[in-house]
Amino acid sequence: MEKSKADLESAANAEGEFNQDLLTDEPDTRPAWGSKVQYILAQVGFSVGLGNVWRFPYLCHKNGGGAFLLLYLLLLFIIGIPLFFLELAAGQIIRQGSIGVWKYISPRLVGIGFASCVVCSFVALYYNVIIAWSLFYLANSFQLPLPWTDCPAATNQTAPETECGHSSPTVYFWYRKALHVTNSLDESGGLDPALTGCLFAAWALVCLAMIKGIKSSGKVLYFSSLFPYVVLLCFLVRALLLEGAVDGIRIMFTPNLSIWRDMQVWRQAATQVFFALGLGFGTIIAYSSYNPRHNNCHIDGLLVSGINFLTSVLATLVVFAVLGFRANMITQDCVERNTKTLSLLASNGSLPATLPHLGNFSDLSAAEYSTWYQGLQNDTAEWLQMWKISDCRAEDEMNKDVEGTGLAFITFTEAMTLFPTSPFWSVLFFFMLLNLGLSTMLGNMQGIITPLLDNFHSLQRRRTLFTVLCCIIGFLLGLVFVQRSGSYFVSMFDDYSATLPLLIVVAFEAFAVAWIYGADRFLSDIEDMLGWRPWRIYSYMWRFVSLGAMLCLLLASLVHMAMKWPTYQAWNREKAEEQMLEYPPWALGLLVGLIVLAALPIPVMFLRQLLMDWFAQRGSRSGMVMAPVPTEDDDEVAERESPADTEHQGNGYLLVQAEDGQD
Repeated sequence: MEKSKADLESAANAEGEFNQDLLTDEPDTRPAWGSKVQYILAQVGFSVGLGNVWRFPYLCHKNGGGAFLLLYLLLLFIIGIPLFFLELAAGQIIRQGSIGVWKYISPRLVGIGFASCVVCSFVALYYNVIIAWSLFYLANSFQLPLPWTDCPAATNQTAPETECGHSSPTVYFWYRKALHVTNSLDESGGLDPALTGCLFAAWALVCLAMIKGIKSSGKVLYFSSLFPYVVLLCFLVRALLLEGAVDGIRIMFTPNLSIWRDMQVWRQAATQVFFALGLGFGTIIAYSSYNPRHNNCHIDGLLVSGINFLTSVLATLVVFAVLGFRANMITQDCVERNTKTLSLLASNGSLPATLPHLGNFSDLSAAEYSTWYQGLQNDTAEWLQMWKISDCRAEDEMNKDVEGTGLAFITFTEAMTLFPTSPFWSVLFFFMLLNLGLSTMLGNMQGIITPLLDNFHSLQRRRTLFTVLCCIIGFLLGLVFVQRSGSYFVSMFDDYSATLPLLIVVAFEAFAVAWIYGADRFLSDIEDMLGWRPWRIYSYMWRFVSLGAMLCLLLASLVHMAMKWPTYQAWNREKAEEQMLEYPPWALGLLVGLIVLAALPIPVMFLRQLLMDWFAQRGSRSGMVMAPVPTEDDDEVAERESPADTEHQGNGYLLVQAEDGQD
């Protein structure tokens, strides 16, 4: 039988952990969003980022297409939506930022908010480098032909660059023109001037947005959130008109359920659900805290989660359609090249007698050529391979793994060179990446600046100066990522600096609400706020299923790291190929240090609060009168930090004022 709210309050008060409900009867003085649409677009703008465009399509491409979609959808209901609703409800009930929320629930758990702040700092450092890469490619897109269309000439000006000839023009441009990458992490190579300038421009954009805000109506917000969807739809329509696009989409929706037996696929799918929604960063809590008291945050959670999933599916459709077109073009070139060689060998009488004759080789289609090649005997196929004559199948090209940034900056750029008016599509694509990156980057900065202003009152009087200082520090620390070896540091931070710490943060969030405060008590507070009680299944999900899944994911990630020495993908200039290298010992130490540093605030603040409680109890027993600890006025601080306030420009969004005469 479910306990009543009074019983839950009595039990909690008896334990001495809480003396009040989360939902208070104080006057509603906190600023609110200008409209519900503005709030939803803000949440969508933060959660939908670069990962939806390249990480999700890559994982879907690598892990069985439609089977991964089904697995992702399953884990979205098990992990994503319950924990997303938890953060939305906590922010709307307590109406404070991340640090204030967990301090309000239990002072011993305030370290959760500080850990979120540290993780946001790590992510902001390398995330802005990706924006800098997008700026570099955007600036180079105003050329016809695009600079990565053909290989540059070698020093003798008569033959293409050897390294480019052994790879491809897009691969060569990415590693040798954009990154000027070294062979390994041990080789610094010095700063790259062009990327340093792009990084400065990226931080300047962030700084201006954080200081000035957007000096216009809500149209700018609508543009910044909706523009990526317009671009994706344009790419989808254009790609569907190209030959081979339908084959790519068919491969996407063809499920390979055998991948469900691989635990690493489950780990990757759960991690993607986790990062796609932006759990643990504190931005969801902050945005939700500016909602009206009786806003239906449950519907908000379902709506934003659904939009996020559909965005990932839309981006994957675009990627698979473009990859299908690219694979078809590569296959046609392969068939044309091989048939020319076969025709030359036939004219010389060099073909073996066992080779099946098909008449004129130049008349073969890609499907006919593949069928003919697969019917060859093994010894005949081996003889043809000596002449570099192989099978040509679009499926083989589609199945080649293209990881992370390589999907956007290598594979997709190569496909765009095949489009008519390719510079137009290149400008459109990289402007979309810039837009997606900035919207998420501003949310990350919100997770850094707001908690610091909240806890250090002296900074609030110098908010503008502090914001500029944060951006300057971010730029200076980010110089590590624009060395010639900088892309390897980006991979390190992307793979390890946020993954484990955020898993720990969200696991503690679920534990704090479900077991320390009480899941049923939390649902009762939501009932008082909304006027109806959410589904009881959320109580079981928070206490057992979602929390258990987070712990399993954390354990699986630790086991994966322990069983396999961490590696990164490097470019070998001499061999003109990508290769996997192990992190050197010093880099492994840095990697472990990043993880420990991000998670350290949780136990440190817990021990600090224990000591404070112990000294307080000792002082009360000795008859000492303890001076009251001054507490901040949460409503005033919240008003100063509100991204919905007309005077606040922290996240680049300006409150949309209602017209006169409207409610």
